[in-house]
Amino acid sequence: MTVQTNIEPVQNPCRLVTADEIAHFKELGWVKLKGFAHPEVVGTLLKIARERMGEDGDSNPPYGIDQPYFNAQYGGGLQIPLIRSYIEHVGKNAKALMDRRSGVGVRYFTDFFAPKLPAARKTRNAGNGPTSFHQDFITFAVDRTGGMTFWLSLENYGPESGTMSFVSGSHKLGVLGHYTNYDGRDMMDVYPELRELKLSEPMTYAAGDVTVHSHLTVHGAGVNMTDKPRWAYLVLPQPADIHWTGAQPEAFDTTGMKQHQAFDDERFPILA
Repeated sequence: MTVQTNIEPVQNPCRLVTADEIAHFKELGWVKLKGFAHPEVVGTLLKIARERMGEDGDSNPPYGIDQPYFNAQYGGGLQIPLIRSYIEHVGKNAKALMDRRSGVGVRYFTDFFAPKLPAARKTRNAGNGPTSFHQDFITFAVDRTGGMTFWLSLENYGPESGTMSFVSGSHKLGVLGHYTNYDGRDMMDVYPELRELKLSEPMTYAAGDVTVHSHLTVHGAGVNMTDKPRWAYLVLPQPADIHWTGAQPEAFDTTGMKQHQAFDDERFPILA
């Protein structure tokens, strides 16, 4: 059955972050937002994901990112009124968490579905392995920090599904390199100072819960030991004043762009 995608927005597609949550994010580089997303948003996203990717989370054409962490599929949420409203409200929350004193806004960067596939199953696409500890920032080819990921759980999941752990405070260490450049070693061995920081327990999510992590926060996850996909939907806001560095990114098409140019408002609209 085709999912109806022209559903009108709900009044409050997600809640607002609290002062305590903002303080937690600033200090540790991540925060869990319980009961963040409206149930209608969560249910619609799960239906769309299954329609596009199959009940197994593995029936979609390859996305072009071949890595073990999850099977990625572009969300295109800006074209769906209900989901666009959610993304716009995510932007307002991101601005509060980013807390730039200059008052700079927040820009949409990308959104995508990210099912982690069962480790015991042979898969068509990649995405059924562990998530090695890494930072996100270096993969995006943007010239300044401040970006973050809103990771929305579309069902109830615990550690057995391969949920994330965060190295608290690691966002204060700066850029630590691309995850493919550790010569097969664990990031914790390449940067042993990370072991001096507190590692969170793997997250336990109810459907609608979100974790937000800075793109400088080191995080990782084990394998999905269940027999079904771990469904997640990710929205990535960035500071409105980012520029492209000229490096080859993993998250957007650079056709027609020039090195060091600002991001345009058509593909990457201002959210807040």
